[in-house]
Amino acid sequence: MYSTRAPGGARGGGFGGGLTGPVPRDLWILLGVVLGTFSLQFFSSTAWLPLLLRLTPAVWRSGFIWQLVTYPFVGTGVPGIWFLVSLLIVFLFGKDVFFQLGQRRFWKILVFAAGAAGLVAVLVGILQSVFGSGLQAGLPFPIMQGQNMLLAILIAAFATLNRDATIYLFFVLPVQAKWFLLLEILFAFMGFLGTGDFAGFLGICTAVAFTFGYLTGWRRTGWSRELSLRAQQLWFRLRLAWLKRKRGLQVVKEGDEDKKQDPWIH
Repeated sequence: MYSTRAPGGARGGGFGGGLTGPVPRDLWILLGVVLGTFSLQFFSSTAWLPLLLRLTPAVWRSGFIWQLVTYPFVGTGVPGIWFLVSLLIVFLFGKDVFFQLGQRRFWKILVFAAGAAGLVAVLVGILQSVFGSGLQAGLPFPIMQGQNMLLAILIAAFATLNRDATIYLFFVLPVQAKWFLLLEILFAFMGFLGTGDFAGFLGICTAVAFTFGYLTGWRRTGWSRELSLRAQQLWFRLRLAWLKRKRGLQVVKEGDEDKKQDPWIH
């Protein structure tokens, strides 16, 4: 599915042996969890578990913050060949990325990139709720749920680590790996046009950008921590705005005359 070319034109490499060769145990576990959670949604007695782990408005409405990192590991979609194809692509890209990054960095990039994407999507969801536009009907954030997010992160990681590799798009069209960073954004935009999932679209963009930045060394520039702190500050402000709108809460500012006369904190 992909190959690399040396300066002299020689060809080599190929998804770590494709479907052959050693497979990391972590990758089998990842695929097993995605397939298992995907299957649970079709049984009435277990459907609650995938719903509890997927990214939903419950993050800001009920404080289910674990959904920010669990949602990519919950399989989504309908039973069929395309779900199996998506798992195959996760396998192929995941295998190469795992061997290039190692176990620790592999899981770190999955969790951190998914968390950053989930946070951005949730912030957009809060804004949509505050200003009345609301989320799309059905499953919230559909284009970034489950294996869709895993694909976005793993393909972005592969494209960043193997910029000069040639990937055969749809197993036919040769494309340099570096262009897959833009192709992912384009495919996500098509998903947005089809579903109206603007929050999910921005989530995919965030995952791709985070993965690229993380693997190209932006962590060493020092602005990543500042960005994280600003994101946390924005999160608290938006959640407070949502609570004020939904529950009629009022914030008493220091120095207000009422506070001086009333010993109670409101």
